This record gives sequence, C-alpha cells and structure tokens, in this order.
Amino acid sequence: MKKLLAGLALAAGLLAPAAWAQDAASAPAAVAAASAAPAVDAASAPAAAAPAEAASAAAAPAPVPNKGDTAWMMLSTLLVILMTIPGLALFYGGLVRSKNMLSVLMQVMVGFSLIVVLWFLYGYSFAFTEGNKFIGGTDRLFMKGIWDNAAGTFALGATFSKATPMYEIVFAAFQATFAGITACLIVGAFAERIKFAAVLAFLVLWFTFSYLPIAHMVWFWAGPDAYTAAAVVDETNAKAGLIWQWGALDFAGGTVVHINAAVAGLVGAYMVGKRVGYGKEAFTPHSLTLTMVGASLLWVGWFGFNAGSALEANGFAALAFINTFAATAAAVLAWCVGEALLKGKASMLGAASGAVAGLVAITPAAGNVGIGGALVIGIVAGFACLWGVSGLKKLLGADDSLDVFGVHGVGGIVGAILTGVFNSPNLGGPSLVADWTTVAMVAPDAYSIAGQVWTQTKAVLLTLVWSGVVSIVAFKLVDLTIGLRVTEEEEREGLDITSHGETAYHK
Repeated sequence: MKKLLAGLALAAGLLAPAAWAQDAASAPAAVAAASAAPAVDAASAPAAAAPAEAASAAAAPAPVPNKGDTAWMMLSTLLVILMTIPGLALFYGGLVRSKNMLSVLMQVMVGFSLIVVLWFLYGYSFAFTEGNKFIGGTDRLFMKGIWDNAAGTFALGATFSKATPMYEIVFAAFQATFAGITACLIVGAFAERIKFAAVLAFLVLWFTFSYLPIAHMVWFWAGPDAYTAAAVVDETNAKAGLIWQWGALDFAGGTVVHINAAVAGLVGAYMVGKRVGYGKEAFTPHSLTLTMVGASLLWVGWFGFNAGSALEANGFAALAFINTFAATAAAVLAWCVGEALLKGKASMLGAASGAVAGLVAITPAAGNVGIGGALVIGIVAGFACLWGVSGLKKLLGADDSLDVFGVHGVGGIVGAILTGVFNSPNLGGPSLVADWTTVAMVAPDAYSIAGQVWTQTKAVLLTLVWSGVVSIVAFKLVDLTIGLRVTEEEEREGLDITSHGETAYHK
C-alpha cells in the first residue's frame, strides 16, 4: 500500500509543476468555444457604409455564459457529490455485514477522491479534447488553459444550444463527479473480501483505459457552434467520438457510467472469487435503515446527475428532472409488486433497490423521452432488475455482493435500448437532431425506431466488450503485483479491523 501511494505521489510531483501554468490560447475542441460575431471585411463593402458596418461589427458582443445556467451546473455538481458521499457509501455500507461497514465507506470515499484527482491531472483532457474517435488529446493535461490567471479570464465551452456557452471549468468539475461515482459503483461487486490497495490500483487502470475512452466515444463532439455550414458537417462529425458518430443517445451515462461499471464489477466478482461461506452462510445486510437513507440520497442527488446533463437550466433540464422523478417512482412500485408476487411480501430492501433500478434505467433516456416513456422505462426496469438480482444472478454464478450487474448492468441496458424506442416523436419523445447546422429535428414520419434501437444496441455491445477486456487485464495485473484478496483469517475477522484498524460500531 505504501509503495502504491508513494508511486502516485512521486508521479504527480514530477509531472505537475510545468503544467500548472495556464495557457488560455489552447482551448480544446472538446467543448467548442462559443462563436463570436463574424468579422466584417470593410474593404468589400461600399466605401460610404464601411465605417458604420465596422463600428456595428465591433460593437456586437460575444456570447457569454448565463449566470442561471452556471449556478444550476454548480448545484448539479454538488448534487452528484451528494449521490456518492454519503449516498452510495451508505447504500452500500448498509448492505454488508457490520464488520465490513467502514471498509466499504473507505473504498467509496477514497476511490472517489482518487478518481477526481486523476481527472484533473489527465482524465478530463483524454475524455473531452480532440484526439481521435477513441480517445482525446493532451490539450487540457493538468487543466492547462482552462483559465488565464493573469488576465482573470476563463475558457468557454459549448452546451447543446448555439451561441450559448458555459464556463469550461464548471463542465470539467461536473464531469469529474461522473467519473468518480462510476468508479465507486464497481466496488459493491466484490465487497467484503478485497484488499484496499488492490481496489485503488484497479481503479487507476480501469479509469484510464475503460472509463476515459468510453466517455470520449459517447460524449465528445465539437459542439453546435462548430456546425457553421453544410460543407463542414462531415469534417466536424469526423472529429467526434465513435459512438457519438454512430448517433447513439446517452443523455447522462447509461453506457458510460452504468454498463461500464457493471461489467467491471462482474469481472471483479469472478476474479476475486466468492466470499468465504457464500451459499452456506447468511449474508444479511446489517442496516437496512442506512441503506434506505443512502437510496434516498441517491434519488435526490440523481436530479443533478440527470437534469444537470442538459448543461443549461432550460426545458430539457426540466424534462430530465421530471422523468427522473417519474421513472424512479414507477420502478419502486414495479419491484415491490414483483417481489410480492414472487415471495409473498414486499421488502424495504426491494423498494430501495427498485429506486436505484429506476434511476439507472432513466439515466440514458432522461432528456430523450417523454413522461409516458419514462414511466414505462421505470416499470420495465423494476421488473427486469428484480430478475437481474435473482434469476440472472443464479445463471451467472458470480458472488456479485451488492448486485452491481443485476441493477446497474441490467438497468443500464434496459434504459439504453428503450431510449431508442421512446425517443420517437410518435411515442411522445423529443426526437433527435437531424442537422446541427440548422438544428432541425428528425420528423415523426422519418424516425425509425428499429434503426435507433440498433444504434443503441451497438453502443451497449461495444461498452460491454471494451469494459470487459480492460477489466480482465487490469484485475490480472493487480493480482500479479499486489494480490487481489485478503487472507481467509482477515476476511472472517472483517475488513474494518484488518484493513483499517477501526470498527464502525463499538459494543
């Protein structure tokens, strides 16, 4: 553990000094700079009109970020932090045995912090600057150029509306929370038996080689202001990430966050192995009260996660907000109904799990479907994820401790696929942009549900394969160097004492 932390500190110390200098001239195409008014060539105008036209062009103000949008995005960033710490930490912590409570809290809190630091060192640059269709470039390493400290000016990036910029520094902070919570979702799959150092080492590798490429492939594009004329459309599209070029819709991270993390968790559950006594002893959650509190905080924070992904305080943020509300409530009811039919009783654990299932499934669809579509997605996700943590889990045979794949994998796939269905304007959806030059939408009679569902399916399949391969390699490397699992004696005593020297509860 000491060697791992010393290595990380040494790397940061060697690389950081030269890069902290801010170079505002190197704004990346990742979040395209806002378009200023076009320059006027006075020599080409009639001589009498030239002075007036030049004065008019000079007086035309460049677009500036809206203060309401900025405030909303900073609030959304705080809400996503709330989702993770304490939301996800308490949700996971309540589900494990009391002797492992603090180990889960530590893995979430320290894992989140680790990924946030890596995000600002290199993650943001490789995810959201121009490179190729798989990975970004180095324009924003160490957040270089994101603001000019001497001039007191800040680089601007794009939203989804023309001539409506946002501060890039705010976008970078918002996306840092996405990277952090995605990594933390994984740890629930192999809770109660993995080494703390192994968790951190794996997260570094997986974040670098799985999260960053998938985030770039799904979300990177040049922004609407780059589409100035029909002649530049093909060239501009070619600069985007691969999955974005395909036309896949992922409003807030069905592929990037949930499927990506779920696959890594499932691979980890296989490679770390089953808990001692699995299938023979009862692994009862030690505090469903804390799990309910955690699920509730997740629900509250998820409004920032989904509605914040509109990047503006506008109608689509409101649509994502109400869809997040509706789908989650529908999934809670669906899970409870399904559980009552299967077991004769609806449980608190089931209600909390249903809430998370609905939140997961609506994530890619939040601003891409109508309210009716959101309700259907929530209902389907509730039943599907109940099957995911019961029937599918038995088929897979893995000890996925906290059902990461059953909820986030199944829910993410359901949401991603159904986004292609309910995005249709014929089913109450907003459709999708057909031409970013004019911002014209695909007409109802031209929208192909089958075509969009196939596009969504390709995105899901690529994410499954990419994350799976990276996870296998990363876990194997960690196993060969640090070792993945604690000893049987340490596992029986509990990771709180053996890994961290403290306990959650004093008797």
